[in-house]
Amino acid sequence: MTVITLLTDFGSRDYFVAAMKGVILAANPDARMGDITHEIPPQDIQAGAFNLLAVYRSFPTGTIHTAVVDPGVGSERRAIIIECGGQFFVGPDNGLFSFVVQREGKCRIHQVTNQKFFRHPVSNTFHGRDIFAPVAAALSNGSAAHEFGSLTDAMVELDSLTPRQTAEGRIAGTIIHIDRFGNCITNLTGKHLGNENAYAVQVNVNGRQITSYRQFFSQAAVEDELFMFLGSAGFIEIAARNASAASILKATRGQSIVAIIRPVKHQTSAR
Repeated sequence: MTVITLLTDFGSRDYFVAAMKGVILAANPDARMGDITHEIPPQDIQAGAFNLLAVYRSFPTGTIHTAVVDPGVGSERRAIIIECGGQFFVGPDNGLFSFVVQREGKCRIHQVTNQKFFRHPVSNTFHGRDIFAPVAAALSNGSAAHEFGSLTDAMVELDSLTPRQTAEGRIAGTIIHIDRFGNCITNLTGKHLGNENAYAVQVNVNGRQITSYRQFFSQAAVEDELFMFLGSAGFIEIAARNASAASILKATRGQSIVAIIRPVKHQTSAR
């Protein structure tokens, strides 16, 4: 049985998610449905892209990820299928899948143009139900990606997640996401710490310097202490014990940060 996930900005108050699930299950009653989240802020493509990046590798090979954060619905923006990392990604061509593609590198992108797979009539405002859901269902029933449309070598991409080195030991980075706990997720990764914390990292945010590194939250000595840790998505995060680091720092997503990275000098015992 194929797993089909849904990620949207639809919330849970309205019928939108249920309508997509209904279309999928009507076409493939054996499909296994999984909700990533439906609480992406409205029209926030970058938040959708980050959440998809953080979770897709947790799913089995062959999973079909159907993502709909689609402020351009009804316009000339394309519908696409991406084969990448042994999985499929179905949704609008607006940057929503660009972080996954940046990480994986190699992928195949198909424009979705074959209307025989659509639910008719197609609403100008609900392509999640009328295009993306039936396409995902058809993939789960064995249709090949090339049946939906031709290959393309281009897609809309968000800015790269890779931070820029501006000088020796200095990196210009960004806060790429703030989670519901107020943890500030940066685009610095574990490689910036080196093996076994071989580097000392200082991150400057809004005039504040964060130098403490912790393995887990309760390791912080006092509440409100700002510290860094390597988060489960593979990025360095800034947090505060039992408090919102974003509130303390007055930080927002997209905030520029500066990281200063120096090798740790390990003392050797005399003989």
